[in-house]
Parts: sequence; structure tokens; C-alpha cells
Amino acid sequence: MKVTSLKIPEVKLIEPDLFKDERGSFFESFNQKKFNELVQGGINFVQDNQSKSTEGVLRGLHCQRDPYAQAKLVRVLTGEIFDVAVDLRKTSKTFGHWLGEALSEENKKQLWIPEGFAHGFLVISEEAVVSYKVTNHYNRDSEIAINYNDEEIGIDWPNTKTKQLSQKDSLGLSLSEFRDL
Repeated sequence: MKVTSLKIPEVKLIEPDLFKDERGSFFESFNQKKFNELVQGGINFVQDNQSKSTEGVLRGLHCQRDPYAQAKLVRVLTGEIFDVAVDLRKTSKTFGHWLGEALSEENKKQLWIPEGFAHGFLVISEEAVVSYKVTNHYNRDSEIAINYNDEEIGIDWPNTKTKQLSQKDSLGLSLSEFRDL
């Protein structure tokens, strides 16, 4: 397993060891012991989530405030997405910075997003099934949506068909509004 710190070092790109032969392929998608060694923490996942979306669907940017903050380990089972993390830790030197990675069933990459980050993704294939582990249970009252297109953040989303958002996501806060909470 290869782990790479990205431009916001707390966010990690995880690439599993893939074994192929004439029968097909195998890889270990998660190992608690190895994972905790790689991210240097005692991470405890409490819930697995899965979504299925069509091309152009944008989910996010979502985060939960304390005491229900969530870290996430994201992977794609079918299709391809552009996965984004935005640093919302108000005391961080990278507050408001974002990073994006292409995750797909082909590349098998996973993105580790710690607490304090907003998360979202855009489906760039005809369809995608996304699976992610979280470290805390969902709590509606602590959830926040951040505007996916906030100019201050400046995410460079891939060009796709018209972006489709939920009503909640279309009403996301700007970074300035979040900063004032």
C-alpha cells in the first residue's frame, strides 16, 4: 500500500497493492492495523456509506461540526469521480484551500479526509458508485453545506454536463459565511 501526503499534508492519497493474474485481480481495500499505522492515529470507523449517481451529479461540499465532526475514507466502486476536500479548520494555515483527486474503479485510489474538512465530489463518468467510511454518525443539526462554486475557494471542477445539485447543496454557505459562524 502506498500513501502520499497531498498539498494539504493531512489529506492522504492511498493506493492499494493490486495483484493480477489470468483469473483477474485482488487487492485489500482496507486493513485497520495498516491504516492506523499509515495515518498515525487510532482511527475508528463507525459507519459505511454508499451513493450511486449519474454523470454531472455534484454532491457536497459537506461537513459536520463538533461534536459530530467526521473523517472520511473515500473510494469508488464503479465509474469515476473528481473528489474534493476543502480545509475548514479556522486556525489552519491552509484554511480555505482545496485539493482534488480523480478516484475511479480503475485506479483503485482512496482519499483520506480528516475531521475539519468539507468533502464533495463530481461524477465524471456515465455513472459512479462511491463508498466511504466515516468516523462519526451523521447528525442533521451539525451538518453544513459549503457552496461548491465559492469564488474565494476557487475549485477548478472538471467540465461535464450541467452540474446537478440537491436543494441543500445549492444553498451552501460561502467561505466568508462559514468563517463568521
